Amino acid sequence: MLGYRRSVERPARLDIAVFRDGGHPLYDQVARELERAITDGRLKKGSFLENEVLLSERWGVSRLTVRRAIQQLVSGGLLVRQRGVGTKVVSEQIARPPLLGSLFDDLTESGRFPTTTVLNHERVVPDTDLARQLGVEPGGHVVYLERCRYAAGKRVAILRNWLTIDAAGDLTTNALVSGGLYQLLRERGTWPHSSRRSITADAASPVDAALLGIPVGAPILVTHAVMHDRGGRTVEVSAHVYAGTQYRMELSVVEA
Repeated sequence: MLGYRRSVERPARLDIAVFRDGGHPLYDQVARELERAITDGRLKKGSFLENEVLLSERWGVSRLTVRRAIQQLVSGGLLVRQRGVGTKVVSEQIARPPLLGSLFDDLTESGRFPTTTVLNHERVVPDTDLARQLGVEPGGHVVYLERCRYAAGKRVAILRNWLTIDAAGDLTTNALVSGGLYQLLRERGTWPHSSRRSITADAASPVDAALLGIPVGAPILVTHAVMHDRGGRTVEVSAHVYAGTQYRMELSVVEA
């Protein structure tokens, strides 16, 4: 009878020290040291921690202290518990360059194999602010899209977009599943030309947490954008939600 042995990565060993008279709870000290180790690379992205018993013995604290520290970083999105496997450092982030493109294109170019689930695709009457931004008369309609984007099978973003009927009125749900929004717009004669973006930090609502598979209250980043076409018309307003540990914006700065 033939069999095989599954290869399991050796857990990362990390030595830290805590101060019992330091003025901070022990679990908070442990959590801060773990976070620092992740930030400076001593705990590599994708690496596993030793089990709680070994960690409590190594660090000279109780197992409850270790568990609370780990849970603090799980809630913060830096660690993830995998049932039957262990506790793992979150492995990947999405790097978005400050260019006018779609997340679908960025993921495709990086070899992340994006897929999409369309949660909502309908015509709606926008609120006053959205109507003003999109140049829609009171009572007029816009196309509302809500999608969940996956990369290599993992949920990475919630995409919410409001578009003018002229730009997106004939979009089909099947097309949205198989392609990026901006490419679909180009195919229909609407060419994205400029975009004004802002990024805000927030805490995950119950709805966003469920969609992203993260704890309620975990850090998220929301990118707000207003996109104009080559004719200067506003054709899209968007709000895209990312888990805080899975997103970073890359900027190039050149001295004048």
